[in-house]
Amino acid sequence: MKKISFVLPLALLPIAALAACSSTVTDADAERREVRELLDHNHITALVDRIGHTLDEGAFEDFREIYTADASATTPGGTAQGVDAMIAQAGRNHSADQRIQHFISNVIIDLQGDTAAVRANMIATFTPVVAATLTEPKYTLGGIYEFDAVRTSQGWRLSRVQTTPHWAIGTRF
Repeated sequence: MKKISFVLPLALLPIAALAACSSTVTDADAERREVRELLDHNHITALVDRIGHTLDEGAFEDFREIYTADASATTPGGTAQGVDAMIAQAGRNHSADQRIQHFISNVIIDLQGDTAAVRANMIATFTPVVAATLTEPKYTLGGIYEFDAVRTSQGWRLSRVQTTPHWAIGTRF
């Protein structure tokens, strides 16, 4: 029996090698995409987490590292266009004579390349500070946060926030 050999032109060798292991390349590409998506989700979730901390601590200047310069906000405290206006609005609505605590959970992110739609549940409690002692909360708000996120040269940033109240207990003071 005569052995038949096949000679592949050198120019076609890379294509043949790619075809021979195309499932490996496809799997590796899929893995890279999945890792990228996980990292994107992690970065965006970290931004949402930082919002609660920033509002609770009154560190509103941190908005510059969370939001884009032209971001917009629509909240029960008003509407603001641009990060400077958002900082001013947060300062008016989160004063030093209150203790505020935001609980943000169930962050859902719908990635679309370099943009994302984000939804999260939110509960915020507002407690007055009287003579340096804490009292019981006087106002608690439950609602939904909706954000738009965008990948920038500085990483992910939020470009829009909207807070939709769903319930409230007490009276805002």
